[in-house]
Amino acid sequence: MKTRVVTSVVGLGVLALVLCFFDTLVFNAALAAVALIALHEIYSAFSLKCPAVYAGLVPITLLIFLYGENAVHRHLFWAALYATVLFLAACTVLFFHALDYAKLAGTAVFFAVVLACFYSMLHLRACFPRPSDAVYFILLGLGFAWGGDTCAYFAGRAFGRHKLAPVVSPHKTVEGAAGGILGSILVGMAITAVYTAFFGAPDSSVIGAKYYLLLVPVGAVGSMLGILGDLFASAVKRQCGIKDYGTIFPGHGGILDRFDSVLLTVPFVALCAGFLTGV
Repeated sequence: MKTRVVTSVVGLGVLALVLCFFDTLVFNAALAAVALIALHEIYSAFSLKCPAVYAGLVPITLLIFLYGENAVHRHLFWAALYATVLFLAACTVLFFHALDYAKLAGTAVFFAVVLACFYSMLHLRACFPRPSDAVYFILLGLGFAWGGDTCAYFAGRAFGRHKLAPVVSPHKTVEGAAGGILGSILVGMAITAVYTAFFGAPDSSVIGAKYYLLLVPVGAVGSMLGILGDLFASAVKRQCGIKDYGTIFPGHGGILDRFDSVLLTVPFVALCAGFLTGV
């Protein structure tokens, strides 16, 4: 537990440092690096041995995160995502001698989910005139996921009786999930209150009592998506016969072990931000 806590504190410090450079290419480069490590973890988990894949994934990922953000080049994200699928299909035909279509399909889907997750953070930055507003919605997505994770852990330990998904994740309970949902809502409200106090409302047309009420369903859905992302990543690990995706975070595992609950939550928050603020 001590190792996990220390790693979490250091990780949050690194996150804060990266967000200090939010409006620069440093943020783009950091997202690209995290995405590439996550893609490598997926590739390693499925035990697909084809070095040529990296020759295509690295430039495609860099193209997405370094040039696909502004309005002129935003279409590059979809083109690059399409190119990723085509490239994997080509590698399948040319380089793999023993085909496992379940692994290949899982790899392609997982790749797309990871790229969409981290790209949604850049999308938020491009949509808001004030960088601080985009940071708020990113922190909201991370708060729903990680705050819900933490609350679910303690609620499950204290009150857990009924298994949520025993085959995929034996330790998760219905009571823990309920605690996680409540925790996500409270964390979202806390982030909003602190942010509004220091930086003003993210959008004056929606902030206020009604906005806090909206955080209840948005936080609940965000938390459930975090649980779903966590279970999806756990299912892949069980299917692949691995305990963790990597070892980059002592006590936590790899990038995907730490960001599994974020994969579906942040894109959802980005969509909600568009509806709520009209961007």
